[in-house]
Amino acid sequence: MNEADALDIVQYAVWTVLTASAPVVLVAMAVGIGIALIQALTQVQEITLTFVPKIVAIMLVVALTGPFIGGQISAFTNVIFERIQNGF
Repeated sequence: MNEADALDIVQYAVWTVLTASAPVVLVAMAVGIGIALIQALTQVQEITLTFVPKIVAIMLVVALTGPFIGGQISAFTNVIFERIQNGF
């Protein structure tokens, strides 16, 4: 294995992490911004008001996009095993 192979594996790993985590991160960010806007408009600064809707939204997104996330991780694992089998 040379530097190009290692760089390719790291690049693919980073891309897999970004694509697998994107739905959850985007929903958490959108819900957080929405709650912050509501808190700013109503001047209600309750800390639990931020966490509970975010947790519920994240759990729903993970339940809905679980097959996509699993598919991304499975594809990455298959590529790594194929590279190991072929001797890089």
